[in-house]
Amino acid sequence: MPDALSPLAALPTLTWDEADTPQTANWRSERGAPPPRRVQLADDTLAADIAYRLACEGTGLLWRGDFQNARLLLQALERRIDRVPPRRKGRAEPAPAPVAPEVPGAAFHRHRQARAQRARVLAMVLMPLDGDYRIPLRRAPDHRAACSEAWGAADGAPSVVSLRELLGVVSAFEWRKKGVPFPALGPAPDNRIHPHYGVFSPVRGEYVDLVAHAELPAAAAARGAFDIGTGTGVLAAVLARREVAPLLATDLDPRALACAQENLTRLALLPAVQLLQADLFPPGRAGLVVCNPPWLPARPGSALERAVYDEDSRMLKAYLAGLAAHLAPGGEGWLILSDLAEHLGLRTRIELLGWIETAGLQVLGRIDTRPTHRKVADTDDPLHRARAREVTSLWRLGASA
Repeated sequence: MPDALSPLAALPTLTWDEADTPQTANWRSERGAPPPRRVQLADDTLAADIAYRLACEGTGLLWRGDFQNARLLLQALERRIDRVPPRRKGRAEPAPAPVAPEVPGAAFHRHRQARAQRARVLAMVLMPLDGDYRIPLRRAPDHRAACSEAWGAADGAPSVVSLRELLGVVSAFEWRKKGVPFPALGPAPDNRIHPHYGVFSPVRGEYVDLVAHAELPAAAAARGAFDIGTGTGVLAAVLARREVAPLLATDLDPRALACAQENLTRLALLPAVQLLQADLFPPGRAGLVVCNPPWLPARPGSALERAVYDEDSRMLKAYLAGLAAHLAPGGEGWLILSDLAEHLGLRTRIELLGWIETAGLQVLGRIDTRPTHRKVADTDDPLHRARAREVTSLWRLGASA
């Protein structure tokens, strides 16, 4: 049965009064957020300070004015959320409180809470959509193609979506058209992966390079490989370029499988790669089993975040627990994992090694690399201290003797 985060779940209904008449429309939220209980019509005359107060109170602002002015209002709300309150003149600075030991993971959880509150406030600027995904507002662009790719063919029913989410749909549409280049897949322009809406974009290229350059186990030539949780299909594509065969890639999310199929088709790697909908492992054994699970043990807030957050490290533990049973003799399991969770106090290296040992596995080797994404150098990032020490690793695992 589809859950609240599933694109297949029935859409809830948003209700409001307009011209003394009750109105309804389908409510769209990728995060599975409920529709606002209070809705107020808003247009170009609404002051940003009043809009900010209403949004903080949880009142949805259903826009009836100029579309571009709605974007300006959203930017004004962002500035009000992000600004630091000024210190009052003439008031002495309070004495610093005694410094208590930081609870492991506390900084990360504060950061997520702040981002969640920010997202809730910004989600209160609401956009109406006609039954064909048209935006019935002045100076509104035509985003019907982007909406159709994200949500499927229009069903003729009007709907409402937050402006912030609509802009995310448009951004994903542009990413899908442009694609993400990976030199490991060959020379440009035939080396791009095109992520679909709701499928995590593989912008962290360092882990792709690890899989592209690690020495393949001899068993992979005889027994092929499994790519567990393929997502966009980027790692399956890298292995196929390395002529690993047979090659089977799995994912539980239908959107991910559709995305992987399109990318592998574009790269002319089908039918060399077989795709299968499965919860982790396919039947049988392989000489190489690769998995890049979510790196942070926390609850995801949307289907997309499931590629980043893995509550209680469930996927990581399940991969380790089932790996030995799916390795051919002499085979290796490659675990692609960042140690960011360790630096954030969310998981310890001792815990990880304990799960490996309990699963009947041994560490055959490890290849490390440093991430190069922009947040590593961003000293204003609340998690900068942890990100600056982050290492991404390819763990080579084998069955214990």
